[in-house]
Amino acid sequence: MARIWKIGLDLTHNSLAPILASEKKGLLRTLWNRFRIGPMQKKIVKVGQVECGADPLFLISGPCVVEEELVMLKTAECLKQVSEKLKIPVIYKSSFQKDNRSSAEYYRGPGLENGLRILERIKKDFGFPVLSDVHHLHQVKPAAEVLDVLQIPAYLCMQTDLVEETARTGRVINLKHGQFLAPENMMKPVQKAIDMGNDQIILTERGYTFGYNDLIVDPRSFYYLNETGFPVVFDITHSVRRYGIPSADPKGGSKEFLPVLSRAGVAAGVDGIFVETHPEPAKARCDAASQLCTDHLEEFIKPLIELHNLEVNYR
Repeated sequence: MARIWKIGLDLTHNSLAPILASEKKGLLRTLWNRFRIGPMQKKIVKVGQVECGADPLFLISGPCVVEEELVMLKTAECLKQVSEKLKIPVIYKSSFQKDNRSSAEYYRGPGLENGLRILERIKKDFGFPVLSDVHHLHQVKPAAEVLDVLQIPAYLCMQTDLVEETARTGRVINLKHGQFLAPENMMKPVQKAIDMGNDQIILTERGYTFGYNDLIVDPRSFYYLNETGFPVVFDITHSVRRYGIPSADPKGGSKEFLPVLSRAGVAAGVDGIFVETHPEPAKARCDAASQLCTDHLEEFIKPLIELHNLEVNYR
């Protein structure tokens, strides 16, 4: 009886990670899915001072890939100004390695050591928590020593070894939704992390493969991802990339859709937005066709904050 009462208390408070890691996890999953009523309570995932999943909209932003230090610092200065003016919490994002470029000749970043050094400086100088991708098992532990959030790229979201190794660090994990995966199936990589004892998880939508070389954003995805109970982010700028066209070509991104997609996603109930930004997007060394200019970031975000504040009132 005491054990049953303990289970009831844990389920009531949604403190599932310690229980799911026990030998009873299969039974408890069944009990949880059978008896919970209504949507799962949203989990608050704390990243530095940013409370992901709380009422305020938060922003994940920065250049797509780590570039020259001057570019990185200039971007951070802009993000600091936008954060303070609009009162929006910011997580600084940039990839120390882009391992999925369409050509081996394209710039892939400065690598693990130099990339982390630059991100660590931004963290120290500007006070931002920092996020970057991990692609390989050997990157996970050194990245966790610097990064506040370890991101699993969309293409790799089902890689069990990578998800488990990342979860073992205890760091917050940003699981990007694979372009090939039904949104309700994102519970599978989520469960892999939980089974390692880590429920500090953020889920990010970034569009679906729709035919050849095109992406669409299905608003139903936001519903399914929110049903997991974890904070949900909309990666707006990656959603307008056009595959098969180099990102240096302006035709490689459909920026005209950024306002309508971003507003639809925020109105659908996301907790955060993911916007890659650069002082001179045309000169960006990755995703030049889809990144937003830092000069335009403030005006782009203003209506999204207003929409989010309205949407929160009707949850």
